[in-house]
Amino acid sequence: MSIEVIKPGLASSVQDKGREGNYHLGIPPSGGMDQRSLIAANLLLGNPEGAAVLECALMGPELRFNEARNVAACGAEMIPRVNGEVQPLNEVFNVPAGATLSFDFVKAGARLYLAIEGGIDVPERLGSRSTYTLGSLGGLNGRTLQAGDVLNILPAHGHTKLGRSLPGSLVPAFSKHYQLRVVPGLYAHRLIPESHTRFYQEDWSVASEADRIGYRMKGGSQLRFVEREPPFGAGDDPSNIVDACYPIGSIQVPSGSEPIILHRDAVSGGGYAMIGTVISADMDTVGQIQPHQKVRFIEVGLEEALAARARYQQDLELLRQMP
Repeated sequence: MSIEVIKPGLASSVQDKGREGNYHLGIPPSGGMDQRSLIAANLLLGNPEGAAVLECALMGPELRFNEARNVAACGAEMIPRVNGEVQPLNEVFNVPAGATLSFDFVKAGARLYLAIEGGIDVPERLGSRSTYTLGSLGGLNGRTLQAGDVLNILPAHGHTKLGRSLPGSLVPAFSKHYQLRVVPGLYAHRLIPESHTRFYQEDWSVASEADRIGYRMKGGSQLRFVEREPPFGAGDDPSNIVDACYPIGSIQVPSGSEPIILHRDAVSGGGYAMIGTVISADMDTVGQIQPHQKVRFIEVGLEEALAARARYQQDLELLRQMP
């Protein structure tokens, strides 16, 4: 079975749960920016939870199915339509042979995950089908979709039940003002105390430069760093350090002006101080924030971060146990 891409959408790419274990080679994990929604869409269909899906950012694609297949769309509120007829989000529905699947403009959230029964069939690269566009690795030719592309689909397994839907308690909630919990980083001491405090007291706006590599924030006060003699190997920018590894979720502030939250396609290291790291339980949320929406950073300790991670894992278990 195959699907023809009539319109690619704004930035649609093949993603799965990602390729872990290659950061030491400079290769980030990639994979869905909202892992929970990706897993939910697959589990609704009875797919393996890490099957390859389409991640559709802000504007969905238009796709023609050459064979009938059940699908599920989870994540952002981007209403699906089959030949113009509205279909449900967070619920299994069928696309008949020859029909066109399209999506309305996004109403809330930023990324929708379209799972297809069987999963998308692209070659595995380093154990994953995820697209890493900076490295032209994985997915469909290492890039986002283009008009005229053809996606091959793995055979249907026949375990799907039409109308199966997510319980209301597992449907994501979206906002226009988000709180992101942050564990202070190894270089938080480089900020003067006043800037450290102000960083967590002010609202920041997501800039238009918000993508799979990182989310840039604007609108807060200029952050000032403790004056020092730059060590050998560091640059002259006050936020420069001798190169270090970048965890996913780490926050760097080049020149102290615009914090950047690094996400799943970010480079693995560099020379900017990381003043904190968004906790893993909140990284799905980051991937669903639209440009120009507001963010407030909340400072937390490691114990709270670990407790939030445990609750996140419990939510995933509830997904796996859906009736």
